[in-house]
Amino acid sequence: MRFRVDISCDLGESYGAFRIGNDEEIMPYITSANVACGFHAGDPLTMVKTVALAKKYEVAVGAHPGYPDLMGFGRREMQLSNEEAKSYIIYQVGALLGFVKVFGLSLQHVKPHGAMYNTALKDRELSKAIAEAVAELDKNLIVFAPPKSTMAELAANAGLRVAYEFFADRAYNPDGSLVSRRKPGAVIEEPEEVVKRAIQAIKEGVIEAFSGEVVKLGQIHTICVHGDTPKAVKLAEALRKGLAKAGIDVKPVSQFI
Repeated sequence: MRFRVDISCDLGESYGAFRIGNDEEIMPYITSANVACGFHAGDPLTMVKTVALAKKYEVAVGAHPGYPDLMGFGRREMQLSNEEAKSYIIYQVGALLGFVKVFGLSLQHVKPHGAMYNTALKDRELSKAIAEAVAELDKNLIVFAPPKSTMAELAANAGLRVAYEFFADRAYNPDGSLVSRRKPGAVIEEPEEVVKRAIQAIKEGVIEAFSGEVVKLGQIHTICVHGDTPKAVKLAEALRKGLAKAGIDVKPVSQFI
């Protein structure tokens, strides 16, 4: 059996005078870019540069919308109405669609950011708003979501393709959620460990939680590496090489789902 997977990274998170991440260094090792759309991070000039880099390295482009929370980097939960959530998603994805069109590319996917992503895993109203917004924009767009999550379920119900996502550089709770960044060990920085976890998730559909329990994930389509961590470039490089060595094909998710 031949395994295939996408490597994605959250990019385009610099804004104004503030530089976050190493977009140009990490781009050669990934196949999909989750581009910040200006609410939690990013700005128009950064979006242009990120899309240009993606085109240069033949990396698929996806939108990474979040809560309007620049001060908190979109990692603080907000209470939104269905109308607000839909409008925020359409506004952000629509902005990136414009830049993608200018570069003669197509938008591949949408992946909510931070607290919006985490809340939507179990919140049916927010997941419904996200799915409706994406479907109304373009039913060809793919939604990135964890396996067995509410967001994955409602996106599929809306007629959208869903790419099941795994976080190679984050520790997992026994219920399949991510360990809070406030806790020690939540972010995994050792390249060997990241590669080992990724191969296990792809080939076996499981991952070991921080407690030692085995978490059943099922099929994985895309692996995320966070672009704002200190070792992001080394992790992405090790992951790309390690997956190839393990006989796993790495390509944009739109090519195989």
